[in-house]
Amino acid sequence: MPVLDIGAAPDAATRNGLAVRDVAESLPLWRLCWTLSWLDIKLRYRGSVLGPLWLTLSTAIMIGSMGFLYAALFHMDLHEYLPFLALSIVLWNFVSALVGDACVTFTGAEGMIRSVRMPFMLYAARVVVRNILVLGHNIVVIVMVDVLLKTAPGALALLAIPAFVLWLVVALALSLLLGALCARFRDIPPIIASVMQMAFFVSAVIWRPEQLGEQQWLLNFNPFFTMFEIVRGPLLGTVPSQAVYVSALMSSAAICVAAWLLFARTRGRIAFWI
Repeated sequence: MPVLDIGAAPDAATRNGLAVRDVAESLPLWRLCWTLSWLDIKLRYRGSVLGPLWLTLSTAIMIGSMGFLYAALFHMDLHEYLPFLALSIVLWNFVSALVGDACVTFTGAEGMIRSVRMPFMLYAARVVVRNILVLGHNIVVIVMVDVLLKTAPGALALLAIPAFVLWLVVALALSLLLGALCARFRDIPPIIASVMQMAFFVSAVIWRPEQLGEQQWLLNFNPFFTMFEIVRGPLLGTVPSQAVYVSALMSSAAICVAAWLLFARTRGRIAFWI
């Protein structure tokens, strides 16, 4: 005879243990994660002749048109400004799309969550891998600009590798954090979209930090800028300041801690919220 066990809510140690098990169970499923991410890309561009290259083409056209315009408006040398703009736009498109997809980490996989028992970390990794695939074919734009203008970042570009790894860790954390929040509160995605739009204009994406002059230090208090700069700076041949690295690490730690605490607490309720 079935017994309904109505007990107290699990304590923090139990919730953390279940969250750890969720992460551990997702690790052997990396092939499934890759397959689902690749399937998302194929379905998104199904019936298209060029497929994801349409996005690459539109990005190249936008960078080319904006490069000439803003180089004239900001009175900067096009040879220096165009590589900066190309790298900034491509990386920002990756970050913006990643944050937007993070909001629908769980609601976008409602059918799968309701029908198949899978670790929730798998859906977060699916979001990250999907956007990495999109970034992969958009890098062609950066390479084309560097080849045409004969520019290269040099050995300093290696500093971008650990910074990008940090991006991926934060991206997983954001997918868990925003995915759970947006599953519970459906008003959050429009708010996030507005925040990202404002961040685009205040985070030195289309204008160079040096243009602030003596007020440039204020950017160190902008977590969007510091997280962005630790990858963009080395790829442009410059080393970010210590303050930028400290700010980026503190922001990353705050996001990861908040994501873990929320995920551990709400993991058992996500399926009901969606």
